[in-house]
Amino acid sequence: MTLCQHHVPCPSAESNDRERALPRAQHPEQGWSLLCNGVLLFEDTGELLPNGQIIAPYRPAVGAA
Repeated sequence: MTLCQHHVPCPSAESNDRERALPRAQHPEQGWSLLCNGVLLFEDTGELLPNGQIIAPYRPAVGAA
């Protein structure tokens, strides 16, 4: 499924940099965005891919010395 029609296409949903795709719909009050590549990106950094695969949220290390 390709929603992106930019001259430089957004990364596919299967690529490692899929979060760099441009948003097509944003609902910050509900905590999610739909990206051009069909990925649902949640504010907690979790993702739902177009094929139904769930990517768990990741948390950056806080206060690493």
